[in-house]
Amino acid sequence: MNLPTAEIAAEPVWGITAGLVTIALLVLILPFKVRFVEHNLEAFFLAMGILSVTISGLWRWDVVTEALKAPVMIGSLPLGIFQIVLLFGLLIYFFNRQFYRAVSLLVNKIDFKIFVFLLIALFGLLSSIISVIVTAVLLAELISALPLPKNERIKLIVVTCFAVGLGAVLTPLGEPLSTILVQKLSGPPYNAGFTFPLSIFAVYVVPGVLATALFGAWYVGRRATVQISDTAAGEYAETLRTVLLRAFKVYVFIAALVLLGEGLKPLILWYVIKIPAAALFWINMVSAILDNATLTAVEISSTMSLSQITSIIMGLLIAGGMLIPGNIPNIVAAARLKINMKEWAVIGVPIGLALMVIYFLVLLPVTLRL
Repeated sequence: MNLPTAEIAAEPVWGITAGLVTIALLVLILPFKVRFVEHNLEAFFLAMGILSVTISGLWRWDVVTEALKAPVMIGSLPLGIFQIVLLFGLLIYFFNRQFYRAVSLLVNKIDFKIFVFLLIALFGLLSSIISVIVTAVLLAELISALPLPKNERIKLIVVTCFAVGLGAVLTPLGEPLSTILVQKLSGPPYNAGFTFPLSIFAVYVVPGVLATALFGAWYVGRRATVQISDTAAGEYAETLRTVLLRAFKVYVFIAALVLLGEGLKPLILWYVIKIPAAALFWINMVSAILDNATLTAVEISSTMSLSQITSIIMGLLIAGGMLIPGNIPNIVAAARLKINMKEWAVIGVPIGLALMVIYFLVLLPVTLRL
C-alpha cells in the first residue's frame, strides 16, 4: 500500500482540503448515525474511497491495480486475506461439528479466566509469526465457537484484537506496517533488518500484550457464565452463501481502505507529517479509520530519531484497535461475528483511549528527548 505520491501538490489546495476533511468526518460519523451505512459498511467505505481519490485527483493505474490486488496478495505471493478468509470459512463450514466439539473439550478442561488470558496472550504474540491475517481468521472462528452471549463475544474479540494489533509489529511477517517500517529504515543510519522491530518494540509490546490478556481475563472471564459440554457449544449458523459473501465483503473492505488511504494522502502530507512526533502519537488516532501501513509509509523517515519513530508507531498500533477499519483483525472478526461499528466503538474507543494514556506516560521520558 506504499504508492507513489509524486502527483500531490507541494502546497495545500484549500478546495481539496475541504473535500477530504468532509470525507473524513463522514467516515467517522455516518456509520454511527445512519442505519443503512451501518449495515453496508463495506460499500460505504468503497464509495468514500472512490470519492476521496477523485477529489484528490490521484487516479492512476497503479492505484486501481493496488486496490484490486491488495486483498488477494501478500507482497508478490498470490495469497491474501480474501483467499485465507474464504479457505478457513469453507473448512469450518464443512468440519464445524468437529471444530466446535474440540473447542468445547478445550474450554471444559481449563478455568475460563485462564482460557481467556491464554487466548489473548498467545494470539497476540503469535500474530507476528503466523501473520495477522491467519491470526485474525483463526481467532474469529474460535470465538464464534464459544457459547457466550453476543455482548461477551464482542468484548472478547475487541480486547484480543488490541493484543493482536500490538503483537503483529514484532516481525515483518506480522503485518504490512512492520514490513514498510523495515523497508523505510533499511538504509543508514538504522540499516533495519528482520529483527529491527523486535529489538525496538518488544519492550513496549510484550508487556502490553500480557497486560491486555490480564485485563481480558478480568473483563470477560469474571462475568461470563460458561457451562460447556459436548452438546452445549456455540451453534454454527453459517451457510455456504454467508461464507462466500463474507469473503467478498472483506475483499471490498480492504480495497476500499487502499483507495481511502490514497485519497487522503494530501491531508497527511500537507498537514499531519508536519506535526511534531510527540503530538503525532495522538494525531495518529486517525488510524482507527485509515490503514496504518499507509500512515507509516508517509510519516516515517530515516532522518527521524529512534524516539520519534517509536512514538509514532506505538500511537498507530494502539489506535488501530478502536474502530473496525483500523486493523485487519478487526475487519475479519467484525464480518464473522456480525459486529457493527457502534457495537465495536462502545468497547474499543474507551479501551483504546486508556491504552493511549498509559503508553503516553510510559513513552513520556522518550518523547521529552524529541
